[in-house]
Amino acid sequence: MRNQSLVAAALAGLMLAAAQGASAADDMAKKDAKEKCYGVAKAGQNDCANKSGTHACQGQSKADNDPTDFKLVPAGSCEKMGGKKA
Repeated sequence: MRNQSLVAAALAGLMLAAAQGASAADDMAKKDAKEKCYGVAKAGQNDCANKSGTHACQGQSKADNDPTDFKLVPAGSCEKMGGKKA
């Protein structure tokens, strides 16, 4: 009977640790999540090609806050910065 109690307690502890680990991983993923934010990149600081197709690479924007160029920002912060999420 005592062995069963120890095994049950050990299993409960492992399940709790696994759940906390998964929760921590989810929190880290949310923290690291990025989204494309159009209209906030400074000239030469865009992250990739623009919508209009006038350039195809990072760092080629010609104007500050061009609505066709995007910058990757932390998820949930685009509108706060005055940008749009496509």
